[in-house]
Amino acid sequence: MQQRNDLEACVGTNVSRETLDALVDYSENLIKWSGKINLIAPSTMAELWTRHICDSAQVLRLAPDGPVQWADLGSGGGLPGIVVAILLKDASPETRTLLIESDKRKAAFLKLMIDRHALNANVAVERIEKAPSAKADIVTARALAPLDLLLTYVAQHMQPKGTALLFKGRNFQAELDQASLAWQFNVEVETSRVDPESRVLRLSRLRKREIAG
Repeated sequence: MQQRNDLEACVGTNVSRETLDALVDYSENLIKWSGKINLIAPSTMAELWTRHICDSAQVLRLAPDGPVQWADLGSGGGLPGIVVAILLKDASPETRTLLIESDKRKAAFLKLMIDRHALNANVAVERIEKAPSAKADIVTARALAPLDLLLTYVAQHMQPKGTALLFKGRNFQAELDQASLAWQFNVEVETSRVDPESRVLRLSRLRKREIAG
């Protein structure tokens, strides 16, 4: 019951038994596979449900309605990509999730989870900068790169009217200030429902600044 309560508090809506069961199964496999592949830090396993699953799930309440293509950059063990795909199976089954991950072992784990839970998703085993543009309506990234570099990847994979949902820590404002030197964007800063020192940045209207000269 506590797992459901924590999850629904982050998502902001009710979650079906099937979705909850799928996320529990995924979390168990995440721990199992982390013994062979570095998917999550061992120090975070005791708090896996809140720190990783619920934290990842909160992007769903920030996403615009009706996305057709969702891209997760540097998916790693599927946080938030697999969590999002599991939630979307019930909430928006027509939405397809693309997980971009260059590590072949991690990509194999992602593919296993997609098949295991019959998700509307696929994996691009490519470096983010070399992968064909996802032309996504929504782009997510968690613990991937400093914001000024991350926005280069986002711009490559997000369609012009898309939205980026990016996880950042306590230094988010410094990263925003640095990124704004090279980029223009609209941003809403949402406090994490899991960690009060963390934020989810909701960016739109992303464009490169013109250099005067």
